[in-house]
Amino acid sequence: MDGSEEWTAEEIRERLRRRAAFLRDLAEARELRRRVAPRRSRRAEIHATLRRRTFRTE
Repeated sequence: MDGSEEWTAEEIRERLRRRAAFLRDLAEARELRRRVAPRRSRRAEIHATLRRRTFRTE
């Protein structure tokens, strides 16, 4: 669509359905990755905490 065409209600529903399915799959993949690689996710949490501490303004 080049911006001049209008979306029909059916197209919008289909797009939202596909987007919801994509987001479900993405969340499932993230959860699986977190379960399968706990050491890596723990390391990522520690690094994120350190980054937050680095940029803390007090």
